[in-house]
Amino acid sequence: MRLRALLDTDALGLRLLGGENELDRTVRGVMTTDLRDPSRYLSGGELVLTGLAWRRDAADSEPFVRLLVQAGVAGLAAGEAELGNVPEDLVVACVRHRLPLFAVHESVAFATITEHVVRQVSGERAGDLAAVVDRHRRMMTSGPAGGGPDVVLDLLGSDLDLRAWVLSPTGRLIAGSKVAGPGLPADTCAKLAAEHLAAARTGRRGPHRVTLGSATYSLFPVRSSGRSPQASRDVRETVLSDWLLAVEADAGDWPEERLDLLRGVTQLIAVERDRRDAARTVRRRLAQEVLELVQTGAAPAEIAARLRVAAPVLLPGLGAAPHWQVVVARVEWQDGDLEGGPVAQSLLEEILVDPSATGPEPSDRIAVAHTGDEAIALVPLPAVSTEHDGSEAGILADALLESVRDPLAAGLDDDGRVTLGVSASVHSAEGLRGALEEARHARRVAAARAGRVCAAGHQELASHVLLLPFVPDDVRRAFTARLLDPLRDYDRRHRAELIPTLEAFLDCDGSWTRCATRLHLHVNTLRYRVGRIEQLTSRDLSRLEDKLDFFLALRMS
Repeated sequence: MRLRALLDTDALGLRLLGGENELDRTVRGVMTTDLRDPSRYLSGGELVLTGLAWRRDAADSEPFVRLLVQAGVAGLAAGEAELGNVPEDLVVACVRHRLPLFAVHESVAFATITEHVVRQVSGERAGDLAAVVDRHRRMMTSGPAGGGPDVVLDLLGSDLDLRAWVLSPTGRLIAGSKVAGPGLPADTCAKLAAEHLAAARTGRRGPHRVTLGSATYSLFPVRSSGRSPQASRDVRETVLSDWLLAVEADAGDWPEERLDLLRGVTQLIAVERDRRDAARTVRRRLAQEVLELVQTGAAPAEIAARLRVAAPVLLPGLGAAPHWQVVVARVEWQDGDLEGGPVAQSLLEEILVDPSATGPEPSDRIAVAHTGDEAIALVPLPAVSTEHDGSEAGILADALLESVRDPLAAGLDDDGRVTLGVSASVHSAEGLRGALEEARHARRVAAARAGRVCAAGHQELASHVLLLPFVPDDVRRAFTARLLDPLRDYDRRHRAELIPTLEAFLDCDGSWTRCATRLHLHVNTLRYRVGRIEQLTSRDLSRLEDKLDFFLALRMS
């Protein structure tokens, strides 16, 4: 129990005299003493009750409090029956040593407080010990073979009244207990994943406590069942692939027995994760074989034959895949001494899953291979529809990262980058080589952008967007300065809005009426502003060449 709970019990008659910032300390026992030095009888975490008989004068308070603090007690409760009130020197000493101090009303017996604390602490310990002896055995016999992580989480809910969920490193919900009710909102999952990854990068040992709104969660890492926390040479090798167990509770005041129980639960869940990785082996091998054929220039007939073998595995029950897309990802670390390919492979296998999908195996239609720092995904599209604009539907680069950008940025910290490129869909083996090159080129476009997590799609390879990232910085600065600096200076001096006006005018394709309506201006006011832009830059916005120059300058600024 916590010290704060003592103040919530009116029958105890406790009044706080100091240490309000330390009330989250855990009380593990209680001791009544009037010895001047009771430290030999203290083991830490006690609430010490005293009638103050040890105090002869004001000088006695400081050494008494110092001994209690050195013994690690949780707090001190002083009775008012002997002296009528708690001496000021004791209050000052407790404040100096940040020891919570309570006054006990003369009408309240120490036995009442002792009985209350012992009953609360003993009840918690009994429940935890029973969990270790009985619940842990049941969980071990009801692991993945008996229903996967959901079964384990259900036992946590029914036996220990704990709401718990298993999340991927990107915040996708993999499993949850029935007692937990509806799944966690997607934004909560993403925030928990981001907090977990940020804590993992610091090397702090779990569980990590996170408060979101009115709820407190404890986050436990789920590591491979065959790997200890020290087995990985570098945390970056697994930080973007490890699952986590989120428990809606504050594990800060849990006894060691309960923490051990939850760590055992993570080991059971790790077995499920290892089973999933083993199941992906076939798909990874198929992807590797197809991509080797593509990259070595094999005959289309040979590639098509391999695809026919892969399709039933990747699309069970749906026949051959009429279309395919290629996604390329690269994970790079600042020091360059860690191979990013395996990390990128695990990451692609996760982010190519539909964010709304739950369960550990919704990715059985994804095949990912890796070489060096690069991972390549071969994604079959069982039904390619056509959008209203005539383009084919499929994986969109921006949509891939929309819900996972924040967790990934936390895991990458300040020394890693993830860049992705997505090809257009192709309907034959002949098109795969071109799709691979297209995805790689799109990834290079993404890599030229600023940010820890960037993606680009094939649509951007047929527009000016392809060219802009590769313009040298000195050329970019000179070009934009010549066109835009006069307008920025004018806006700053006169509090004008020439830059926003220019952006709106170009966005409206030079239409005076539409631009004036968008800016809520009279057309004559708009004409005055455009005239001022032309005067300051010696350009003519009725000419296509000058419009194009302004457009590019705004995009590069």
